[in-house]
Amino acid sequence: MNDLTAFAKLIKAIKPWRAHLIFIGGWGHRLHTWHPQANKLDFQPIFTLDTDLAFEARAPMEGDIKAALQLEGFEEELAGEYKPPAAAYTLGGEQGGFYAEFLTPMVGSGITRRGAPDVTLSTAGISAQKIRHLDVLLLDPWVIKVGSANGIHLEESVDLLVANPLCFMVQKLLIKETRQPAAKVPQDLLYVHDTIQLFGGLLDEFKVAWEKTVRPYLSDKQAGKVLQEYERTFSQVTDDIRNAARIPQDRKLSAEDLQITCRYALGHVFGV
Repeated sequence: MNDLTAFAKLIKAIKPWRAHLIFIGGWGHRLHTWHPQANKLDFQPIFTLDTDLAFEARAPMEGDIKAALQLEGFEEELAGEYKPPAAAYTLGGEQGGFYAEFLTPMVGSGITRRGAPDVTLSTAGISAQKIRHLDVLLLDPWVIKVGSANGIHLEESVDLLVANPLCFMVQKLLIKETRQPAAKVPQDLLYVHDTIQLFGGLLDEFKVAWEKTVRPYLSDKQAGKVLQEYERTFSQVTDDIRNAARIPQDRKLSAEDLQITCRYALGHVFGV
């Protein structure tokens, strides 16, 4: 079973909840490549086995998502000592290791009044991880239609909610300083570069969205962090940028090109 067949099983399982679930992370980026306004690139998007689905904690998530996943062959794998434990929903090794995780924004300190970690949430039969700075990925999501035209074998095409590409890039800057493991930072920078390659024709629209939607949504501290990380990350070629440029195996990408592309494009968007 290839990853598109596994992805189709996931789409079928979450059908009753698709209006509340937003695809983020690597699969969100992959879905971006199928948007009608995306540029056609001569390289493949970064491959990922996991699918991250984000939702607002107050969303009306009724029913039993875990049971629906199990009907499609997914199994729940619990880890950690949190209450509830962190969970991944996997099709197992025979399915190529494909799995889904559910995420929701972390509000507050992440510690209960009794001093226990408050980093997971139980809802609709599943366990979701609480992630800081995730809320920006729930802002103004895009709708992308997928189906047989994309190699996803469904009875009919369906609309999926996907993180807004601008919010996708902004969140990468917000989490960069505290990214764990830190080894994922170069991959995040490559995601930013490749998103710019996909939507380079929409930079003016992104600039308007930053000024009218994203920037007003962020706190002054968050907005300052975004601009600070932009300057710190892309003002010159760094080891993180060099490592990011080494990741792709299907194209030649220089660290200098990655740095210049991101500095120019995000500078235009942020108005700096």
